[in-house]
Amino acid sequence: MDDNRSDVDNRSTVAVFRENPPLDDIFAIRRQVFIEGQGVPETEEFDGEDEDAIQFLATVDGTPVGTARLRSPASGVGKVERVAVLDAFRGHGVGRSLMAAVEAVAIEDGREKLRLHGQVAAEAFYHSLGFERTSDVYEEVGIPHVTMEKKVPGDPNGTDR
Repeated sequence: MDDNRSDVDNRSTVAVFRENPPLDDIFAIRRQVFIEGQGVPETEEFDGEDEDAIQFLATVDGTPVGTARLRSPASGVGKVERVAVLDAFRGHGVGRSLMAAVEAVAIEDGREKLRLHGQVAAEAFYHSLGFERTSDVYEEVGIPHVTMEKKVPGDPNGTDR
């Protein structure tokens, strides 16, 4: 591990945007990870759902390196989408920090569970965060995915639902 990346988790922060997110930074990360890196069609990646979502932006020393969004397609359910971390920053806690911020917002907003369509390649990562697979493997934008869910703990004061 090189010295620049050895303490990334100590130099990263995650900002939450309920309105006026920095979409240029968010879209640049998603473009690099999903469109350029995985061949996801631009029309699929930029689906028009970003304005109504809570956006998360991870930075390291002020530089945008990761993102996620949270939508509410059903009462009590938060759908985690577009989780992306630039390749140079993977494996250093940025994804975990993003997901911790997503879960904190879900708790704050009173959601009962989180759901995501995770790439099979990332299934072990989400499982390590407490998500359980709830589907067989299926293809989404030409990439194998599974649906995963996690019960959200009670309120921030520790009361379970």
